[in-house]
Amino acid sequence: MDPAEQLSRHFEESRLRLTALAHRILGNSADAEDAVQDAWVRLSRPGATDIAAVTNLDGWMTTVVSRTCLNKLRARAARPESPTDPIGPELHVRPDQALNPEDQALLAEQVTMALHIVLESLTPPERLAFVLHDSFGMPFSEIAAILGNSTEATRKLASRARQRVHAVDPAEIETNPANQRSVVNAFFAASRDGDLDTLLTVLHPEITFHADGGATRHAATATIRGPENVTRRAATFAIPEATFQPITVNASAAVIVRTDHQPVSIMAFVISHGRIAQIYSLLDQPRIEQLVNSLG
Repeated sequence: MDPAEQLSRHFEESRLRLTALAHRILGNSADAEDAVQDAWVRLSRPGATDIAAVTNLDGWMTTVVSRTCLNKLRARAARPESPTDPIGPELHVRPDQALNPEDQALLAEQVTMALHIVLESLTPPERLAFVLHDSFGMPFSEIAAILGNSTEATRKLASRARQRVHAVDPAEIETNPANQRSVVNAFFAASRDGDLDTLLTVLHPEITFHADGGATRHAATATIRGPENVTRRAATFAIPEATFQPITVNASAAVIVRTDHQPVSIMAFVISHGRIAQIYSLLDQPRIEQLVNSLG
């Protein structure tokens, strides 16, 4: 078989696996598909890959896709994306009453949301090291080669990431809709009243707040950790004329925030042990409008 044809066939046979890898690293289906296609363009250039010299073609393809994903993560942090770029988590928005606590598929969505919030708070090298080692079992020595680090430094990157990811145990996430909503209502009531002491009682000690400005408000993207820091941010929610429409996002209690009758934010909450462990705030106006319109 011609080497180019052999490479093409092997890549197509591996595409689903490589796309799953890229999706776990990047957190978005469209980004993952783009990364895999970019990797294929790189691999298929004349002279780019000597099939005879590659002893582990699967490993080589994994390395190329991983490096492509790393470049995409670094680009996200370095510059605003164009308004047409798909970024952020895949959000599934439903009316508040649509959540069924017995539905395991919805619980999976909630765990996915929780993981996304943590992954977005990691640096690109931390994220890559954690996903490749903990999710796909790649040895640290191989990950180190992708990152250009030592094996020990790469091990430490994954360890730091693992500590943050495991701060919220999926088994401890609150699945009862009424219990979720009660905690979220207490959060907004305390924010509105400026009751800092109550705010601290409803925030988990390891809380992470992720603001997603998306393509249109890249500068607004930020991650805040710790109850005191999030409490200070919560003061910005005390807008007298704001209204909060209860919805669910990825099986988590959420709200559409409106001012002057216009949606300005969608906020989703992950509850653990009766406290808010994570907050995701979408600030990208086109995506907000698209999600709000999907509710009908």
